[in-house]
Amino acid sequence: MSVKVSVVIPVYNPGPYIEDCISSLLRQSLPDDAYEAIFVNDGSTDETPARLDRLAAEHPHMHVIHQEPSGWSGKPRNVGIAAAQGEFVMFVDNDDWLGDEALERMYEYGVANDADVIVGKMAGKGRPVPLELFRVNRPRASVDNAPLIDSLTPHKMFRKSFLDSHDIRFKEGRRRLEDHVFVAETYLLASNIAVLSDYLCYYHVKREDASNAGFQRFDPVGYFANLREALDVVERNTEPGALRDKLYRRWLRNEMVERLRGRRLLALPEDYRRELYDEIRKVVVERMGPGVAAGLAPTQQIVAALIVADRFADLEELARWEAEIKPTAWLESLGWEAGALRIGFTAEYEVNGSPITFRTEDGEDRLGLPFPAETVAEIRELGASTAAPVDRAKVDLVVRERATAAEFYQPVELTRERVAEDGAFRLLLHAESVVDPEIAANRAPLGPGIWDIHFRISACGWTKEARLGAVRGENVDAARQGALSGAPRRLVLPYWTEPHGNVSLDVDHATSRFDRDVADITPTDVTYDAGTLAVPVRLHTADPQDVRLRLTDTVAGGKTETPATLVAKGDASLLTAELPAPPTGRAWRLELGLPSAKRGAPRWTALPVGLKFTEDGAATVVAASALPRKKKAAPAATVAPAKRPLLRRVLGRVRRSLSR
Repeated sequence: MSVKVSVVIPVYNPGPYIEDCISSLLRQSLPDDAYEAIFVNDGSTDETPARLDRLAAEHPHMHVIHQEPSGWSGKPRNVGIAAAQGEFVMFVDNDDWLGDEALERMYEYGVANDADVIVGKMAGKGRPVPLELFRVNRPRASVDNAPLIDSLTPHKMFRKSFLDSHDIRFKEGRRRLEDHVFVAETYLLASNIAVLSDYLCYYHVKREDASNAGFQRFDPVGYFANLREALDVVERNTEPGALRDKLYRRWLRNEMVERLRGRRLLALPEDYRRELYDEIRKVVVERMGPGVAAGLAPTQQIVAALIVADRFADLEELARWEAEIKPTAWLESLGWEAGALRIGFTAEYEVNGSPITFRTEDGEDRLGLPFPAETVAEIRELGASTAAPVDRAKVDLVVRERATAAEFYQPVELTRERVAEDGAFRLLLHAESVVDPEIAANRAPLGPGIWDIHFRISACGWTKEARLGAVRGENVDAARQGALSGAPRRLVLPYWTEPHGNVSLDVDHATSRFDRDVADITPTDVTYDAGTLAVPVRLHTADPQDVRLRLTDTVAGGKTETPATLVAKGDASLLTAELPAPPTGRAWRLELGLPSAKRGAPRWTALPVGLKFTEDGAATVVAASALPRKKKAAPAATVAPAKRPLLRRVLGRVRRSLSR
């Protein structure tokens, strides 16, 4: 079989962090002879070279190239491209990893859509990744019709003949943003780009030691000289106008404006803060025409205008104000409906602990900026908008898997409300979202694990997120319960995290939280009549559900399993089961067995009640703590060796001493 994909991994002193990368490559669903991995060791001085040599010796499709250190990732990637035998080339960093089916899915999607570039969905573990780009699959994307320019890391799949025909290679040497130059050129020259969003392909990981190259402080002069090279690529491949301004806007927003806002700016040492600002201002004045900043959100326009006007003190004042802005939300409802979890909440922004307010002047909604009126007027004269486009504000609900950081947007119905307050108004965002566990992962089921629920507000140039649930009504606590979902069935359980009380989803018994949901069942809640047991359980069931019940003889210790059924009753469920003939004079402990797709067998939960039988077979429901326990066998008595009488011991010592 010809090689479909060559995976190129530049390597420099990753230590143990490379193991996840290696493991993910060995787990790929593509046959071994359909892909290859090319590790380019760029002069590592740790144990990695020997580790890679062993790997290559054990696996014919794993290769290693050793070279002298080049200083950055550009040359190792180019060496990998030259060595690649595959139809496509995929770039992976040595401390990241791939989804098990990533290569197969991306390859097939790229071939099906005749793409030169395939962008697979990413998850960021401690690192930012594009979000809007991966809302949906995009089989025919371009920089004009999709937010591709938000994704400029090289962790994508490229048709090798396309790279060769255009002689596209990475800039080499110790430098920054070589990936921006490379990826921007591929975007602008590709015949088609395909974005695969319904499978998590790439895990972008921040190392615990924070030694990833992208997390090191950079020299502003060199950094922005390299950034100009990315702008040059856009200039060579576009005409002046809206598209060029749109592409330039990405660098103005992400690499310049956002570095000079809020806590991100204030966290920098003052001397470095000013050095960074000076270099940013040079690029803005040289390359960013008025059409570039005009497309930014109002708060970003204000920062850009202050840069152009060289008003660094005002920029710092704005940063101090924005640093205190955070999103807040009130969870108002939580309940199951037609197999999906319906979540209702109200969100808004607050600053310094109070709601942000806006005002209306001359028929236009305006930001309540932390400046005197004359400064605000001067900002407008600089061409920046101080309007507050509150009618475009939105809130999203996102589920994020805790172990992998995979995240998926959920559908939201939104209503905006203006609440008058002291001549101004607050903006409340009333949202209702539906999380269907069987389609919540971009039309695929949520996998087993813990899924944290976040809300994300986008308004006026602020996009901030937080956990949902810590602030909630009492009715929400009462309504919270799990449900059995999917085929095969598995438990999906909303629960409150500790100590913060946010809402998360336990999918398929990732925790033991369900044990707490049955802990308040009392003997008075349970009935047992003529062999039929009925127990109320805090679970949602739209249709009757088949489960299991396990009976343990507390005296003899034997276990018996029997079928049981969960049926809806009121706001919860009723567990019913026909029990076998009871053990007279003894007792049963009860365990509920809920289905588990991952285990393939029931997951057992001890109920806090049991059945106690008299000699004539009469039954009493009692607390599990009151059930008789099997008596433990008494330990065998230990017989101590008999001691000789004292007089005999003394005489013996005398005889031994005389015989010496």
